[in-house]
Amino acid sequence: MPKIVLEHVTKRWGNYYGVDDLNLVIEDNAFVTLLGPSGCGKTTTLRMIAGLETPTSGKITIGDTVVFDSEMGINVPASKRRVGFLFQNYALWPNMTVYQNISFGLKNIKEEMHTYDYDVIKYRTLNKILEKPKDVVEIIKDCIDSKTSKINKNRALVRLIDAFDISITTAKELFEYHLEELDDLATRVEALKASNNQSVEELNAKAAQKGRTIDENGEVFLDGQPILKVRRLEKEEIDLAVRRSSRKVKIGEFMDRYPAELSGGQQQRVAIARTLAPAPSVLFMDEPLSNLDAKLRLEMRSELQRLHITTGSTFVYVTHDQLEAMTLATQICLINNGVLQQYEPPLSIYSKPANLFVADFVGNPSINLIEAKGKQIGSDLDLTIFDDVNVKFVPKEPLDLKQFHVELDHKLEEMKRIEAEKKANGYVDKSNKDLPFKYHIPTVEEKDAPTNIELTHEDFVVAVRPEFIRFSEEGKFEGVIYSAMPAGMETTVKIRFGNYLLTGVIFGGVSYKIDQKVKFDLAGDGILIYDRKTTKVISQGSIK
Repeated sequence: MPKIVLEHVTKRWGNYYGVDDLNLVIEDNAFVTLLGPSGCGKTTTLRMIAGLETPTSGKITIGDTVVFDSEMGINVPASKRRVGFLFQNYALWPNMTVYQNISFGLKNIKEEMHTYDYDVIKYRTLNKILEKPKDVVEIIKDCIDSKTSKINKNRALVRLIDAFDISITTAKELFEYHLEELDDLATRVEALKASNNQSVEELNAKAAQKGRTIDENGEVFLDGQPILKVRRLEKEEIDLAVRRSSRKVKIGEFMDRYPAELSGGQQQRVAIARTLAPAPSVLFMDEPLSNLDAKLRLEMRSELQRLHITTGSTFVYVTHDQLEAMTLATQICLINNGVLQQYEPPLSIYSKPANLFVADFVGNPSINLIEAKGKQIGSDLDLTIFDDVNVKFVPKEPLDLKQFHVELDHKLEEMKRIEAEKKANGYVDKSNKDLPFKYHIPTVEEKDAPTNIELTHEDFVVAVRPEFIRFSEEGKFEGVIYSAMPAGMETTVKIRFGNYLLTGVIFGGVSYKIDQKVKFDLAGDGILIYDRKTTKVISQGSIK
């Protein structure tokens, strides 16, 4: 599968930027989720890669092919990019059967292809299957209806198709051998194989009369060269593609049903099979599970994860559901206001978010954010949190706060220089400005946040995941249970500490009463500290 590279890709409408200077590399066989709030540019990014939307500027490469380059004037249409697209709405034709829905797009393919003799392929395939006739007998006998004692032909055909990766034509011929009825199986099998070999020899002889040869794979050659011609897919090719894609999503038995006769999950599988049938090099999915109920969404996530492994395809998946992104992706591309915020594996984004927006967006329940003041003393940071509580932040790795701010200031100056260069080259001012992320500190009594605060290098935000709030009798903090929400395996609690509210997660069957006093610590070495002015992450460590 190809690698996808986006270089300085921008999409704007007037002075509104849907995607702003996006650089992204999607590796072979990756499962990348484009994650972010509604309207952040996820779907626009997906549509630009697929060719359904034209970027304002930039360059997009799929494999070795440049499919878009604003400077070179290249814009390969979507139909030529060999990509599959799965929409939020399944868009199944209600008047067509499942088979017809899946095969619909295949019938419209017309391009230069190799030529095959599918009769030769059929006879050779049948002989290969007849090497193990008892497997065929076992499958057919397993399809005997217990009530009627007759063979369920449709079920038997589906089982044969799935077991031997064959078309419906080949499966019907195999079924008509009625191997399950034979007493002298070995003799009959040898006669069938001889007949099939005779048919292959006759087909080879006919081809030879036209100066053609057929190789062991069924491909037709003329004067030693493969025959290439612009053509549509043959019926046999279409059937094989439909059967293979339907087998991957386990809907082979529903081929004759109409969409109205299927559940939501089954309709989703049909839409996936239709997308997989043309064997796209990349599969794009735009919130494909959003119309399903919670239980079915969980099941389909598991199916998509397995599908990614079995197809070996590159998946690019749009979602605003961070849990969906965390559970499915090998890489998460988190976008806000058209700007890339972080592009890393899910656990890296969860454990060390690059800025406060990422920290706040990823994780359920949400991360606890605590404003702090302080400075570095030696290797640690002496901080004041909750207005008057003194703590020490111990970094996991050596930290030089002065150097951090020097490097940060240098990056900000570099960004200003780049912005100035853009404006000098005709850059259109962005109407949807990139404003600093306004985080929320939960409190019992909400107060208006002070305005016009002059932030310094001594202003921080401490971020604590709910699982790092640990309850114990020896806890250094004492609070009150504000609310407790048991969910069986875990309980989510809100703790009141002064006027502040903290969220914690306790695993196991633990129950708390409202207003119950509890002691707790901010435990573990996964606590984060951010620069309050720029919202950038500074370090990860523990609180003492």
